[in-house]
Amino acid sequence: MKIRAGFHLGYECMQPTPMLLVLNIHPPSRRADLLSDQILTFDQPIEAWSYTDVFGNACSRIVAPPGLTTISTEFEIYDSGQPDIVPDDAIQHAINDLPDDVLVFLLGSRYCDTDRLADFAWARFSSTPLGWARVQAICDFVHDHITFDYLKADVLRTAHGGFTDKAGVCRDFAHLAIALCRCMNIPARYCTGYLGDIGVPIDPNPMDFSAWFEVFLGGHWHTVDARHNTPRIGRILMGTGRDATDVAMSTAFGPATLSRFEVITEEVPQGTGKAD
Repeated sequence: MKIRAGFHLGYECMQPTPMLLVLNIHPPSRRADLLSDQILTFDQPIEAWSYTDVFGNACSRIVAPPGLTTISTEFEIYDSGQPDIVPDDAIQHAINDLPDDVLVFLLGSRYCDTDRLADFAWARFSSTPLGWARVQAICDFVHDHITFDYLKADVLRTAHGGFTDKAGVCRDFAHLAIALCRCMNIPARYCTGYLGDIGVPIDPNPMDFSAWFEVFLGGHWHTVDARHNTPRIGRILMGTGRDATDVAMSTAFGPATLSRFEVITEEVPQGTGKAD
């Protein structure tokens, strides 16, 4: 199947403002599936230069001029049409057996305050089986514990905040589940990208980027989604990191107001589109 995806983001700046952008497709996972070019365009004469961050994300640097700048992209990508894999038999590694580059995803971070959740995590999940069954138990808890509510979004809320507030958006589900997994010695990393309403009822709310997470079990990273808590079709990964700080769609070094936000993610009907 083919998916059409993209966005239009508008930023108002008072002065020339350096910005970091994490708005490209994740190179190792989905770049090879592109059916058309995925290029960031700007409605202002802006020079952009690219780099790869420490997590392997394809990032861009710009200096946004004063006034309104709109950043856009649109592309088509191949997707298998299969839901997320559920690795029921994936084993949990002893910490001594983990690769060096995975260890950072056991540590607390800006939004995943493991020190405030460790006692609860061990009391609640220590009796669950190791491996995927424990991850699923954590996911079930988070899914039932937090109520999804766009009006309760809070960019300052941590995993512990989501635990106490019991409300939030997809990033809050991801942060709490990640923190609980790390408390139980399961490496977990934050993911952001596109997730359209493919194979599920259409959400009446405006399309948005989505947040989920991955756990390292059985020598591989596996997709987990505490908000939906069911395998989904058509995820398009943009970035991974310790938490939302590492994969913020934009980081501005100065005042910048997001004044336009449109995200597109939809299945292309068979027989149409740029490539068949």
